[in-house]
Amino acid sequence: MSLSNILKTAVENFQKEDAIICGPNRLTYSEFLERVLKSATALKDLGVGVRDRVAIIHRNCHHFLESYFATAWIGAVLVPVNYRLSSEDFSYIFENSGAKCIITEPDLVERVQSAVGDDTEDICLYKELLGRKDTEDISPQDVQDTEMAQIYYTSGTTGRPKGVILTHRNNYVHAVNTVEEIQLTKNDRWLHVSPMYHLADAWSAWAITLVGGKHVFVSEFDTKRVLETIERDKVTLCNFIPTMLNMLVNHPEVDNYDCSSLRFIMSGGAPIAPEIIRKIIDKFGCEYIQTYGMTETSPFLTMSILKNHLRDLPFEERLRYLATTGRPFKGVELRVVKEDGAEVEPNDEDVGEIIVKGETITPGYWQLPDETKERIRDGWLHTRDLAILNEEGYVTIVDRMDDMIITGGENVYSIEVENVLYENPKILEAGVIGIDDQVWGERIVAVVVPKENEQLTEVEVMDHCKGRLAAFKAPKQVILVSELPKTESGKIKKRILRERYRTGP
Repeated sequence: MSLSNILKTAVENFQKEDAIICGPNRLTYSEFLERVLKSATALKDLGVGVRDRVAIIHRNCHHFLESYFATAWIGAVLVPVNYRLSSEDFSYIFENSGAKCIITEPDLVERVQSAVGDDTEDICLYKELLGRKDTEDISPQDVQDTEMAQIYYTSGTTGRPKGVILTHRNNYVHAVNTVEEIQLTKNDRWLHVSPMYHLADAWSAWAITLVGGKHVFVSEFDTKRVLETIERDKVTLCNFIPTMLNMLVNHPEVDNYDCSSLRFIMSGGAPIAPEIIRKIIDKFGCEYIQTYGMTETSPFLTMSILKNHLRDLPFEERLRYLATTGRPFKGVELRVVKEDGAEVEPNDEDVGEIIVKGETITPGYWQLPDETKERIRDGWLHTRDLAILNEEGYVTIVDRMDDMIITGGENVYSIEVENVLYENPKILEAGVIGIDDQVWGERIVAVVVPKENEQLTEVEVMDHCKGRLAAFKAPKQVILVSELPKTESGKIKKRILRERYRTGP
């Protein structure tokens, strides 16, 4: 099934209902479809056809949402690109993907032009794309559900970005399963606040449209603007990366906004400390769902939705489950395995790698057959995320394989140390890394960002950890900084931290 059928069906059922709220723009589902058809017609006039790649570099906007559907409508492949990347990264992605044209916005044209050189005729402003000609009565392109729908380039924290292929079926099955998991309805209003070039938000293009819900947009994350939008447009649900949530719950005016419309808040893209979850529930008074997923998995693999028999537990016991990475998402087969392939015991102690399979898993990496074979073995995607499993089947990620610290022969998982650091009310953010040490092999270093206007010392941080952690897990060094390097999904770039502080601050 082509993804374009999602919009076609939504218009049949909800044509006069509001589909889009983007600043002053209000569009019904019928108007939404008309704009998608104009865009699709213009792309065809530019020579874009089935399997051709179309890159888009754009901030959050209904233009982005329309581009997802317009490319699907004609059987083309959308390549969403992080607009914060360098011109060099742009050039690599354009060349590697073989993009036939590039959709962008006026503020980003110069940067895109510097990446494409003389091929400026391939650059299209979205507004101009819509204005090229009237809508043609074009039917959705009939494509196999195994055809590519998008190529997403990973953040490239360990080298050149890899193009992750997602098919029409990957997206469609994920949308259907998400509707069931979080009980989406036409009454839901989704806030596009995480970037639409990333799967932290992009999955919602299909799932929200499938049920006839409303798409509400903010162009970029700004704490005050997000709170204002939730209040004004009665947002019912949204997905934040932990960095955003940390800023929201610590905003000095958060209690001044009416966020009672929220049904729940989701968090994903990076681990989150239990202390922040406690603040989220306290500040917003809605349900909280921790999610875990990857670009390669469309994205959801787990959700910390409470099983029915856990819902009546006292709050502190419920928090224990809400703070896990979650139980497997609908349709996902998930195992946590040791190096020999044996599954870990569900005892919250044995550590293994998460491996997964299912209809939402990527068929592979664009033009990287060896990488595909390495990561997908016997149908199982190896995530390289280390986790433990509890008695209820909820998994908790303890670290990335590359981030685990071995000190004095003991394994230390950075997330455990970070969670303790977040219990300190003066700490805004923390990243824990291992640095080469002649005595211990690696010594544990905490790189910490204090909250604004807070006075914090290295000794205070180390004292805070004493008694809360075993001695071998406690940081041997604390470095205070004003900010941490992050990927666009909010993950701390620990490789950068290790390089930066290899020989000390």
